[in-house]
Amino acid sequence: MPIALYRIDDRLIHGQVVVGWGQPLELRFIVLVDDEVAASEWEQELYRMGVPPDMTVYFLTVAAAATQLPQLHQRPDAGIVLVGDIGTMGRLVAQANGQVRAVNVGGVHHAPGRVQRLRFVFLAPAEEQGLRDIAALGVEVSAQDVPGARPVPLAELLASTTGA
Repeated sequence: MPIALYRIDDRLIHGQVVVGWGQPLELRFIVLVDDEVAASEWEQELYRMGVPPDMTVYFLTVAAAATQLPQLHQRPDAGIVLVGDIGTMGRLVAQANGQVRAVNVGGVHHAPGRVQRLRFVFLAPAEEQGLRDIAALGVEVSAQDVPGARPVPLAELLASTTGA
């Protein structure tokens, strides 16, 4: 399966994604799914500067990504689908007709109205519901900041109040 990971990370492309996940998964491409970034060549150029020359970055809207997933899954090289928020992932999963089987919750950082669930995950009630909605579509949802860490299943994530 060439899409090695579907990840929610509000920082989008950064070292932890490119190096931390990219090297162990031998990623060759990143699909950054964001309607606004897909329309901004300036933002795209900024994100391209964060990846090595041997890694390709595609900038797609949610609708375009959903229609292109079958082709992306047929690629011979591994890649990651990256979104910046839970709502975007929810829309992608809903439009992808069962093609997304697992979602990784990476960095969702502090903001007003959010409660710390893990060291790297802060969620507002609507975001918690968004993750439940994704899971209700048959998708395995877990939180994991780096590949060597233990994946935290959704139920455990939502029950956590320790911030550990």
